[in-house]
Amino acid sequence: MYKIQTLNEISELGTALFDRSKYTVSKDGGADAVLVRSASMHEAELPENLLAIARAGAGVNNIPTDKCSELGICVFNTPGANANAVKELVIAGLLMASRKITDAVAWAKTVKDKGEEVPKLIEKSKSQFAGPEIKGKTLGVVGLGAIGTLVANAASALGMNVIGADPYLSPMSALKITPKLRYVNSVDELYKECDYVSF
Repeated sequence: MYKIQTLNEISELGTALFDRSKYTVSKDGGADAVLVRSASMHEAELPENLLAIARAGAGVNNIPTDKCSELGICVFNTPGANANAVKELVIAGLLMASRKITDAVAWAKTVKDKGEEVPKLIEKSKSQFAGPEIKGKTLGVVGLGAIGTLVANAASALGMNVIGADPYLSPMSALKITPKLRYVNSVDELYKECDYVSF
């Protein structure tokens, strides 16, 4: 039986996939494998029996990969696992910044006790929160991996013009990008044409 240690809260939707006749999953140390999200392992003691460390996310910057290589510990990650969630937050941030949503919410709280005056106050003040529409504006996406590709596609679907730059663009990512995206070779070129930029 292999023992898997979780260093962060890992969704049971994922851990339930392990065959319980072969694996135990807990927060206890001394495991054969480690599941980690954002916890730093650079100062952690690595048990002699440790075979693998899996990062539930992109990158491995929180794992001492050099030390793991020396000890023969396999390190891998799950790029794209949270890509959709991040894409949604990027698009939400874009809309919130462009349409002045947080300013409007803060203002609305100031008139909640104004009773019958509220309709007139709204009519008088609403234009200050309109903000520009994103449709027809240009978004630059720097980095067209799992997240950048989803952001580019979503922005295009919302009617934005999308320009992308990524010196490490993989053929698999390129196949997933909207054909409406215009690719440029440098971020300097991208900056000159964009109303918004996402990294």
